[in-house]
Amino acid sequence: MASEETAGGARKATKSKLFEFLVHGVRPGMPSGARMPHQGAPMGPPGPPYGGSPAVRPGLTNQTMEASRKRPAPSQIQQQQAGQNRNRNAKRRKMADKILPQRIRELVPESQAYMDLLAFERKLDQTIMRKRVDIQEALKRPMKQKRKLRLYISNTFNPAKPDAEDSEGSIASWELRVEGKLLDDWHRTPTTQETDGFQVKRPGDVNVRCTLLLMLDYQPPQFKLDPRLARLLGIHTQTRSSIIQALWQYVKTNKLQDSHDKEYINCDKYFQQIFDCPRLKFSEIPQRLTNLLLPPDPIVINHMISVDANDQKKTACYDIDVEVEDPLKAQMSSFLLSTANQQEIASLDNKIHETIESINQLKIQRDFMLSFSRDPKGYIQDWLKSQSRDLKLMTDVVGNPEEERRAEFYHQPWSQEAVSRYFYCKIQQKRQELEQALALRNT
Repeated sequence: MASEETAGGARKATKSKLFEFLVHGVRPGMPSGARMPHQGAPMGPPGPPYGGSPAVRPGLTNQTMEASRKRPAPSQIQQQQAGQNRNRNAKRRKMADKILPQRIRELVPESQAYMDLLAFERKLDQTIMRKRVDIQEALKRPMKQKRKLRLYISNTFNPAKPDAEDSEGSIASWELRVEGKLLDDWHRTPTTQETDGFQVKRPGDVNVRCTLLLMLDYQPPQFKLDPRLARLLGIHTQTRSSIIQALWQYVKTNKLQDSHDKEYINCDKYFQQIFDCPRLKFSEIPQRLTNLLLPPDPIVINHMISVDANDQKKTACYDIDVEVEDPLKAQMSSFLLSTANQQEIASLDNKIHETIESINQLKIQRDFMLSFSRDPKGYIQDWLKSQSRDLKLMTDVVGNPEEERRAEFYHQPWSQEAVSRYFYCKIQQKRQELEQALALRNT
């Protein structure tokens, strides 16, 4: 498994190379003075699409338009767009935003190095994500190692000393020592608080037969099965989940599940003896198991404490099979929780996005200048038409304001009828207002 430092270092190095190539335009094998052609001072024409103020037709101002015919002022639109841009920037940027357009790649062949780095970064992110998912799934399962716990049991005898000054020295006593360690690896860390053994001191000058009971701390907890259930399932001591799984396997093997109601189990004679019912729900089994699960049996060691001077150096040794946490589990957990290099990677990612946006803006400016250089008059006319269409869409204007501002527009045959209709509508409006005013005064 790759460590967190290796994965974070690889991502950071990839981000740094991406940003360095975008800013300096240098790829491996290029001369040190070579640059990408897109660098230079920002250029661009006037007008809204390129950052200038909105264009307004001569003779047509926002003040002359009726309130019902226009949308929010350009300043309000710009403020709304700025707020929307901030919200978009606050969101997480996507990988697609870092891809250079095809036309830019055709103009700058060296940009293929950037695309290669981007593809490598995508593969690296996918690999890291897949490994993280694998680690998360692995941590959900118990990760245990079977080890040998070696116990050393010994005792010493202190005979009585009649000339001793203190009372303890004048009385014979023995001391029992029990020590243990894991073979091949001392299962301790500098911060471990528990001891690796204990000792018991008692007065006496005769041999003593003692019994040691060792209760192992199982993680997850294990239970001893009721003798009837143990014979049925063929297991003696196991975790609760393993016991339930063994019960389900017994149900499937013996086809005890009700064919009409899958939630119920039809007990056979063994299940009836154990659970004392002919039929039960499988969801009831965990609760019914509570009375059938007992604490695991302790490890019993019988030892003779000898006070014979010739047996003082003898030590009894016992090996016990135990399960301990896999040391790899702690490393895997730290890998998932670590946030090293994340801030620096995020900063480089933002710089890459900003550089890509700058390149796209430079491409737009370049296209404008090239089109203007080929046909200045035709391009300006097309551009003005485009601006006119945009302004009509923004202000919701009906008709052609450019023609309406000229006097010839009002010397057409329809103008007389339009004026008559206009005055007729105004007279009708004033008449209704007068009638309403008189009606209110009479009341």
